[in-house]
Amino acid sequence: MLGFNKNEWNIIEEYPALLAQKLLNDEIDIGLVPVAVIPLLKEYHIISDYCIGADNKVESVALFSEVEMDNIETVMLDYQSRTSVNLAKVLFKYYWKKDVKFVEASEDFRNHISGTTAAIVIGDRALEQLAISTYYYDLAKAWNNFTGLPFVFAAWVSNKPIDAEFAEAFNLATGYGVNHLEEVLAVNSFEHYSLRKYYTECISYPLTEDKRKGLALFLSYLEKI
Repeated sequence: MLGFNKNEWNIIEEYPALLAQKLLNDEIDIGLVPVAVIPLLKEYHIISDYCIGADNKVESVALFSEVEMDNIETVMLDYQSRTSVNLAKVLFKYYWKKDVKFVEASEDFRNHISGTTAAIVIGDRALEQLAISTYYYDLAKAWNNFTGLPFVFAAWVSNKPIDAEFAEAFNLATGYGVNHLEEVLAVNSFEHYSLRKYYTECISYPLTEDKRKGLALFLSYLEKI
């Protein structure tokens, strides 16, 4: 994911949770950050009409295990994401209605998915894990089944007011890639999963009214866990 520092508008690339921490620390001014960081910010502004969301299955954010849901006892939480691990906690409590032990994961945590120990895995590693684990529970699909709403994993958020002229230009820039997916696909590949399918069927980019409703509902659940 990306973040920006206003002094020179430098682009910073980090994994989601670290980028969120930089926004909290005021080390960056704008970030494509996990939405679970929003309640922790003293001030926030969603400054783009685009997001990282899903209307149903997302494939890259999931619970992986070697046993069925009823037999899961421990869940390792991916250290790279705030939103996904909090979504998992919401789903376990209110949708699956199951008590499990949550543990913070280390870098090699996927190697420890076995027996009654499952894991939340995100990103490229989740797409790889699809071919490895016996059981897979897509968190975006579970949220949609639970609420009837799409889910927003990350949004472009600033921690201070942004100049209106810049915000308008920024919004156009963030929409450019969405409107030129064929060009993006032409220069990118991933051996474990079809990027065409991922970009066009799994990820949903427009920050629609339904997505805003889903985001507001998720943030309300965060207050309860």
